[in-house]
Amino acid sequence: MIGIIDYKMGNIGSIQNMLKRISVKSVISSKIEILNNCDKLILPGVGSFDQGMKNLKNHNFIRFLNDYVIKDKKPILGICLGMQLFADNSEEGDLSGLGWIKGNVKKFNLRKDGLKVPHMGWNNIECKNSKLFLNLPSEKRFYFVHSFFFECKNKENIISTTDYGINFASSINKQNIWGTQFHPEKSHICGMNLLKNYAKL
Repeated sequence: MIGIIDYKMGNIGSIQNMLKRISVKSVISSKIEILNNCDKLILPGVGSFDQGMKNLKNHNFIRFLNDYVIKDKKPILGICLGMQLFADNSEEGDLSGLGWIKGNVKKFNLRKDGLKVPHMGWNNIECKNSKLFLNLPSEKRFYFVHSFFFECKNKENIISTTDYGINFASSINKQNIWGTQFHPEKSHICGMNLLKNYAKL
């Protein structure tokens, strides 16, 4: 069972719908006792960094997540803002992030390249060998909507990159912690296979 964390910061229904399509059981919940009984978690997120951290704190999730992820080493997948909250901090706000993967979240500065911000739409990823990318098509295209990107301190935590004016980390991993800047739930066959792979971890 995958627990989808409801902290009022994302389009969580579309994630559950995609999991249903691939016959993976899931539950959407804001209750710690329910999420704690799940085999793995998904932390979605659309919105600002500080608001995301405030909402996690207001729902008493931070201590629970540190126990679940860091102490008990259970898998978690952060999507979009959810991945960014794994960082130490963000240029978007003043609050500290969860600090699970060392790095900072930075804003795209692409005026000189004539590229629009936010980065919105389909783009390719260049990926390393990872369990998350098994059985994906040769052309790995995913759907993005973001104005900020995760700059990892340790490059070994980067498992895929994407080019949008700069080469940025489009997915990350450290032990049981996984993150995608793109939205697998909106990414058709590539997203379906990625979520299948996550469910099998």
